[in-house]
Amino acid sequence: MLTMAQALDALLGAARPLAQVEQADTLAANGRVLAAPVTSTLRVPPADNTSMDGYAVRAADIPAAGTRLRVSQRIPAGHVGTALEPGTAARIFTGGLIPGGADAVVMQEQCTAEGEDVIVNHVPQSGEWVRRAGEDIEAGSVILPAGTRLTPQALGLAASVGQAKLDVVRRVRVAVFFTGDELAMPGEPLKPGAIYNSNRFTLRGLLENLGCEVSDFGIVPDTLAATRDTLRRAAQGHDLIITSGGVSVGEEDHIKPAVEAEGRLDMWQIAIKPGKPLAFGQVSNASSDAAFFLGLPGNPVSSFVTFLLFVRPFILRLQGVADVAPKRLPLRADFDLPKGDRRNEFLRARLNAEGGLDLFPNQSSGVLTSTVWGDGLVDNPPNQPIARGDTVQFIPFDGLLG
Repeated sequence: MLTMAQALDALLGAARPLAQVEQADTLAANGRVLAAPVTSTLRVPPADNTSMDGYAVRAADIPAAGTRLRVSQRIPAGHVGTALEPGTAARIFTGGLIPGGADAVVMQEQCTAEGEDVIVNHVPQSGEWVRRAGEDIEAGSVILPAGTRLTPQALGLAASVGQAKLDVVRRVRVAVFFTGDELAMPGEPLKPGAIYNSNRFTLRGLLENLGCEVSDFGIVPDTLAATRDTLRRAAQGHDLIITSGGVSVGEEDHIKPAVEAEGRLDMWQIAIKPGKPLAFGQVSNASSDAAFFLGLPGNPVSSFVTFLLFVRPFILRLQGVADVAPKRLPLRADFDLPKGDRRNEFLRARLNAEGGLDLFPNQSSGVLTSTVWGDGLVDNPPNQPIARGDTVQFIPFDGLLG
């Protein structure tokens, strides 16, 4: 069996970043990936301003607490004052431009207003509460490199330098379908032996969180002809096809022969738990570029975990993201695992109030409850027991689900 690292290297080595670029309104670009760097044409802030409500002063004019100064002007944010006369103060509000001659701001809580004067009860240092021009961003600097997946704070940064539109990689077009005559949709009566298709909801949600355009071909009957027909249709106009179920080698598992008939396929046995079987290949279409294919296991936790570990980084690489590795945190195990598995285990766990990790009691690949209860996955190496108090590697879900 392949190790996780070997399988992931093979996947990422095959992923070709999409070449098509489109413009998106900055307001609507959350989750998109930059196709070109964002370079600032201006300084932020553009001029010295105050980070506090208070009084702009010359520090040299205040030798001691209790100094009285005449208030010579009022400067709200968005207004430009005049040069500060020696021996006076300017009433100023957060974001207001520092007037010429002033070199400090005394916050209003340290001042007492008396008529047209102010008594300054604090001796300021030059530069106090002054935000200098360009201290955040200098003109000509790259503030967001190409390949950045845009977060709300990144959008705010782009907006702060006046970027109304951004060059982004077009969305990855993904086709999904689900095999199994036993599958039913919520709202339908369950026949004997049937189960509701939870994977359809989980995988679509994961894909939408990654900003993909998703085409859902639904539940496909367990026949070779139906599987081949759906593959042919799914290959048209899509970058990637994802299936759930049917990737084993039983008589009712038609994914392998269907993909081999319509393209090419590598069937991998990966030394992880849950999620051992994974299929990767390509399906031919009318254009010169074949659609990539990823076949996931049918068990709901296996499907979920293999998506996070393999499909997510593959899609991010198609989008042009360079660093696709999940964040890992060294945390204390507040549980015992007397015997490790021969495979690399990914255990559902959650952070407790003491800063350690609790383990979900049932780690079966069919227990979807564990993925909702848990905060993330403990990456446990093969044959590794865990004793209470050991430090383990934890991969939080909040870094994987969006």
